[in-house]
Amino acid sequence: MSSEVSDNDRRRFLTAATVVVGAVGTGFVAVPFIKSWNPSARARSAGAPIKADISKLEMGQQIIFKWQGKPVWVVRRDQKALATLSRVAENLRDADSEDSIQPDYARNEHRSIKPEYLVIVGICTHLGCSPTYRPNMIEADFLGGFFCPCHGSKFDFSGRVYSGVPAPTNLTVPPHYYIDDGLILIGEDGVA
Repeated sequence: MSSEVSDNDRRRFLTAATVVVGAVGTGFVAVPFIKSWNPSARARSAGAPIKADISKLEMGQQIIFKWQGKPVWVVRRDQKALATLSRVAENLRDADSEDSIQPDYARNEHRSIKPEYLVIVGICTHLGCSPTYRPNMIEADFLGGFFCPCHGSKFDFSGRVYSGVPAPTNLTVPPHYYIDDGLILIGEDGVA
């Protein structure tokens, strides 16, 4: 009987040892596997907000920043460009920006926090081309703004799309706020 007891004890010990070794082995395999689900530092930084220095941006100029792999344009509009906004409204598909993507604080004629500055994603809403900034391009009802040469879409100085062009909606205004007069944080809403 003592040999039966020792065989049962030995069997229990070996079973317990096998379970423990299996659990430790599973842990060694599971931890790297679960960690691989987390986004990499590169992926996290690709979606992170960016600081945009606009302190040297002169009237009528455009500067381009990269946020989330997309071009973000900051345009410093002069009074002449701002004056065209109400004049072209009747020629626009969505003059009040009801069907477009922008934060609530940019739901106005100039689609910005400060009328002088436009912060906008530089990707055409038709097929994803990149329009060009054309402040001096004037033809018929187009009084300057942005022009997509790929398919002829036109946008005013607020990124609002003209009627009769392929682009279905206005250009997107990303979340942003002013850290100070010369610095914008793009990609995050904040105190305006």
